[in-house]
Amino acid sequence: MTGLPAAVRLPRKPAGTAREGLGATSRIDDWATEPGIVGIGFTAFILYSLFSALLWYPLFGVAYEVDGYLSPFFSPLVKPDFMPDWFSPAILILWAPGGFRVTCYYYRGAYYKAFWADPPSCAVGEPRKGYLGEASFPLILQNVHRYFLYLALFFLVFLVHDVWKALWFTDPATGQTSFGLGVGTLVLAANVALLGSYTFGCHSLRHLIGGYRDRLSGSPVRLKAYKCVGCFNRRHMMFAWMSLFSVGFSDLYVRLCSMGIWTDWRIF
Repeated sequence: MTGLPAAVRLPRKPAGTAREGLGATSRIDDWATEPGIVGIGFTAFILYSLFSALLWYPLFGVAYEVDGYLSPFFSPLVKPDFMPDWFSPAILILWAPGGFRVTCYYYRGAYYKAFWADPPSCAVGEPRKGYLGEASFPLILQNVHRYFLYLALFFLVFLVHDVWKALWFTDPATGQTSFGLGVGTLVLAANVALLGSYTFGCHSLRHLIGGYRDRLSGSPVRLKAYKCVGCFNRRHMMFAWMSLFSVGFSDLYVRLCSMGIWTDWRIF
C-alpha cells in the first residue's frame, strides 16, 4: 500500500522550488532581472557616494556648500581644527545614515539577493548548502538597526534645519540677508520629505510605536500613530529607493552649483 493513488501523489520537488547549485530552479519567469537591477543601482550609488563624500574633497577642495545650501552627505557639518586638509568631514557623520540603510530590513533582503545570492531569488538555488541566518556572527550585528533608527531620526533634525537655512540668501553686494526660495531649496526640501517618509516607515519604528502590543484599541493616540507609520511602511521599498536617489541628487546639485556648472534659479 502506498497511501495515495499514483494520480494524486505529490512530486518530490514541486515546480518552482529551489534546486541544488547556484541559479538552479524550476522557475520559467525572468527571475534574474530584479536582483540584477538592484545590484546595479546599489553599486552605482555606493561608487558615487564614496567618490563624492570621501575623495572629492581632498582632490578638488570644498564643493559641498554654496549660498546657504549644504550637501546632505556633510550634514551636520563637523570640521575640527585638528582635522588635516585632506580629511573629508563626511567621514565623521556618514557612518550613521549609512548604517541605518545597510541594516534596513528591506535593504537586507535586496542586497542579500543582489550581491550574495542568498538566495538570488525565491525558489532559486544558492551557492551554499548550509544556512545560518541572522542568529550568528556576523549577520547577528544587523540587529543594531533599531539603534541606528534613533540616529536617523536625530539626523533628520539637522536636515530640516538645512532646509530652513536654504530659505535665506545673502546679497554679495550689500551683505544683507533676505528670505527667498530657490530651486536648491526645493531640492533639499524634497530630499528631507523622502528621507522622512523612508525613516518613518521603518519596521523598527513600527514595532516601537505599537507592533509589540497585542491590542491597540485601548490607546487611541498610539493606534493613530501606528496606522500612520503603517501607511509609510506599506510603501517602504518605494521610499527607500526614492530617498536613495534624492540624497545623491541633492549632493550632486549642491556640488555642481558650487563649481559654477549649474545655476541655481531663484523663484523669488
